[in-house]
Amino acid sequence: MFLFKRIIQRLRGEINLNKLKKRGLLTGKDFKIMGGCIIDPSHCWLIKIGNNVTFAPRVHIIAHDASTKIFLNYTRIASVTIGDNVFIGAGAIVLPGVNIGNDVIIGAGSIVSGDIPDNSIAAGNPARIISSLESYVQKEKSTMNTENCFDVSYTLRDKTFNEQKKDEMLTIIHKYGKAYVV
Repeated sequence: MFLFKRIIQRLRGEINLNKLKKRGLLTGKDFKIMGGCIIDPSHCWLIKIGNNVTFAPRVHIIAHDASTKIFLNYTRIASVTIGDNVFIGAGAIVLPGVNIGNDVIIGAGSIVSGDIPDNSIAAGNPARIISSLESYVQKEKSTMNTENCFDVSYTLRDKTFNEQKKDEMLTIIHKYGKAYVV
């Protein structure tokens, strides 16, 4: 049964964090990783991930650049460091040699080719600083109210989630343009 489970995980493209850690990947506490992520398996010992870090689906962390192999007969490698309290959005790619500071959000689809300082929101290709984290959080707080904030019962994590709750949430999103859920 164990072998079957591992085969299914490989077919789904799921990574084996324990295997990467045995090879030298460093991760802090409360590291969450969603499906389809790639953490460079051939150079994972060059990657350090801090505490309270979340990778949304399909994030890629790459510590090598094989494009140099054709021309130099060598592959360029460099470390990647991701600080504490970092969220990396869906489909983002972090390239070799990048240092991402503490308290950072990387937008979905971003290509991070340079360092991102503490307390930043970065997005784009190449990723650029678009705001401080403090400004972004303050802006979002100012749009939150009792009507557009929902508890866990409005998610699929809760068994009481139903069509009525879904419709209620959609109504609020149409009214405000967005909503917030725990």
